[in-house]
This record gives sequence, C-alpha cells and structure tokens, in this order.
Amino acid sequence: MYPIFNQLVRSGTSIGANIEEADSSPTRKDLKYKMVIAKKEAAETVYWLRLVIDAGLIKNENNIIKTKELLVECGQIVKILGSITRKI
Repeated sequence: MYPIFNQLVRSGTSIGANIEEADSSPTRKDLKYKMVIAKKEAAETVYWLRLVIDAGLIKNENNIIKTKELLVECGQIVKILGSITRKI
C-alpha cells in the first residue's frame, strides 16, 4: 500500500512543480515542454487515485468521497493542461 501512496504523492506534487517551472520558462518551446510534463503527471495522478479507490485501500467513507472529488478535479486539470498545450 505504501508504494501506491508514495507514487500518488510524487505525481500529484509534480504537477504544480512543473507548472511553476513552466511559468519561468525562457522560451515557448520550454514552456510547452514543462506543461506537457505537468499534464502527464496529472494523468498519472488520475491513475493512482483510481487505483486507490478501486483497490479499496481507503476504508473511511469521508476519505473515499474526498478521494473521488480529487479524482474529478485532477481529471479537470488534465483537460485544462491539454488545452493549454494545444494553444502554445
């Protein structure tokens, strides 16, 4: 169980880090590259959240609800980052 949660934390925190790096990119090419990486990390986070839910790793009903909300929000982030990268 720990490796799954570890991967979830790593991919989830990487999204914001890559967006921050993209914000200070010196070129449009670098900006797009960092945003694409952020999108990939967001998609990976969706995977880990689904795995946590589907595997029943969370037992508390309130935590299950919150995790499902995070899954929806992360899916929205994937779409937003996809839109951004297409427009760059």
